[in-house]
Amino acid sequence: ASGEGGLISKFYLSDLSDKDKPWDKHRSETDIVASLYQDVDYERHVERLDSCSQRLLFAVGNEGNFNLEAARFCRVRNCPTCQWRRQLMWKARFHKALPEIETKYPRHRWILLTLTVKNCAIAELRETVNHMNRSWKRLIERQNFPGAGFIRSTEVTRNENDGSAHPHFHALLLVKGGYFKGKGYLKQADWTELWRQCLKIEYTPVVNVKAVKDLNGAAKEVLKYTVKPADLIADSYWLMELTKQLHKTRAVSVGGVLKECFSDEEPTDQELIHGEETDKEISENDPRFIADWQKKKQRYEGVFRE
Repeated sequence: ASGEGGLISKFYLSDLSDKDKPWDKHRSETDIVASLYQDVDYERHVERLDSCSQRLLFAVGNEGNFNLEAARFCRVRNCPTCQWRRQLMWKARFHKALPEIETKYPRHRWILLTLTVKNCAIAELRETVNHMNRSWKRLIERQNFPGAGFIRSTEVTRNENDGSAHPHFHALLLVKGGYFKGKGYLKQADWTELWRQCLKIEYTPVVNVKAVKDLNGAAKEVLKYTVKPADLIADSYWLMELTKQLHKTRAVSVGGVLKECFSDEEPTDQELIHGEETDKEISENDPRFIADWQKKKQRYEGVFRE
C-alpha cells in the first residue's frame, strides 16, 4: 500500500495480528542471547542467532488471519525464537497423533509424572542428565512400571541464588484403563521410592504424579521449552556452560506403543514455519505481508504486497 507522495506505508506485525504478538517478545530475547554469546566468544552462535527469523512472509486470509508462509530459523538449541517454534510444533504433532492413539487404545488413560534430582553445578549437568537417562531406562524396565507408552521431556531450570542447574523429567504415561482400580496402581510414595531405587541414591527425590484431567494442559507441560527464556538470558557464563552440557542431547523422547503414533525426530523446516497451523491452507491469491525485524525498535515492521 502506498501512502501520500508515493511512500510505502509500513505497519507493525503486532498491531495487525494478535496471535503473532509473541514474535516481538521471542525475537527480542534472541537478540539478548546473541549478545551473551558475544560476551563468551561464541561467534558462530552469534552469527546464526543474528540471522534467525530476520524476515517473515505471511499470507493474509480472507478473514484477516496471518499465516506464516516462509522464514529462516537458526536452529540453535538455546535460541528463544526456535524454542518457541519447536514448542508449537511438538504440540501440533501430539494433537495430530491423538486420534490414532485414541482409536488404538480407547480405554487407556493418561498420567502426568514429574521426576527430579538434587540440583547440580552447571558444569556437571551432562553427567547428571546422563545419570537420569540411565535411571529412566531402569524405571521403564521394571516389571511394575505401568506405562504402555510414554512421551518424556527434559527441562533445566536455573537457581537464581547460586546458579546451580535443576534438571528434571516431565512425562505423559499412557496406562491401561483399569490402572487406577487394579493391583498395579502406584501411589505417590510408591513412585518416589521406585525413582529413588532407579537413581541408586540415599536421599528422597521430589516426585509428582497425577491423573490427567486436562490433556491439553498436560501436553503443554511436557512439550514445552527445555530452558525458560528468563533463565537463558540471566547469565552469559551459565548460558555458555549450558550450551556445552546439552550439546547433542535429546529434549523429547517417545517409547512403548506411542512410538507407532508420535515421532520424536527433529522438526522439519516446514514444521517450524507452520507451528500449530500444520493444516492451514494458503492460497496464491492471498495478499502477502512481509515483516522485517527492526533491532532498534525491537519490533517486526512490514508492508503488504498484492
